[in-house]
Amino acid sequence: MLFTPATRPERASRLAATRADVTVLDLEDAVPVDGKDAARAALAAFAAAVADAAPGLTVVARVNPAGTPWHAADVAAAAVAGVAGLVVPKAERPGTGAAVAAAWAAAGGPAGPLLVAGIESAVGVESAPALLGEGPWSAAYFGAEDYAADVGGRRTPGSLEVLYARSRVAMAAAIAGVPAVDQVVTAYRDDDAFRAECATARDLGYRGKLCIHPDQVPLAHAAFAPSAAELDRARRLLAALREAGGGVASFEGQMVDAPMVRAAEAVLAAAD
Repeated sequence: MLFTPATRPERASRLAATRADVTVLDLEDAVPVDGKDAARAALAAFAAAVADAAPGLTVVARVNPAGTPWHAADVAAAAVAGVAGLVVPKAERPGTGAAVAAAWAAAGGPAGPLLVAGIESAVGVESAPALLGEGPWSAAYFGAEDYAADVGGRRTPGSLEVLYARSRVAMAAAIAGVPAVDQVVTAYRDDDAFRAECATARDLGYRGKLCIHPDQVPLAHAAFAPSAAELDRARRLLAALREAGGGVASFEGQMVDAPMVRAAEAVLAAAD
């Protein structure tokens, strides 16, 4: 998911060239208070320019959080702007998703919007299972920077200080059956740090990465796509099980059981 300020329509062609899976036109953190109204007014034209540059590209808008002075107007503007849905930051309590979906529909937005919950506060992390379990969320992300600020923590390169929260969001998303997208790497020129964070995110169960610079997009694609070695191992494991007639089998000195089979099948599904 690649974020860009909704105030920068001149980036439309560049966004199209990134091949990000989801492009987010940001009305929240990337826009100062005195620019909120102008960003909202320009949203439709920006979305149209991106669509012209890359037909079929998934474009959504990140609105300001519920309870802020701009939230309702953001949702209403996005509903008629031609975007595919909304990113709702700082989602905290059950009922948020239903309220946003209702506001979208009331403003004339198309049915079935893509709705992404941003879990980035202590309350949001604690409420994540109930919040995501209610629907109608399509995905969720964990926002480490806001979470650390909320609890008074200090961000470190290893992200140990957010491990619990990061893990809880991944778990809550898995329970709800929606993909979880991992935190940003603010050092956008540090490719090694980005790759390392992606590897940890995959280990925790995340399915993708928040990106704040176009150069991060191909790194995320490479990190979250199964490697050739992973694909080969998954295929050989399933083949060993078939040769054994199902049930159980021995593979590379290990007894293959149901969780290993599910993991191998998930690798092949991700590649597809």
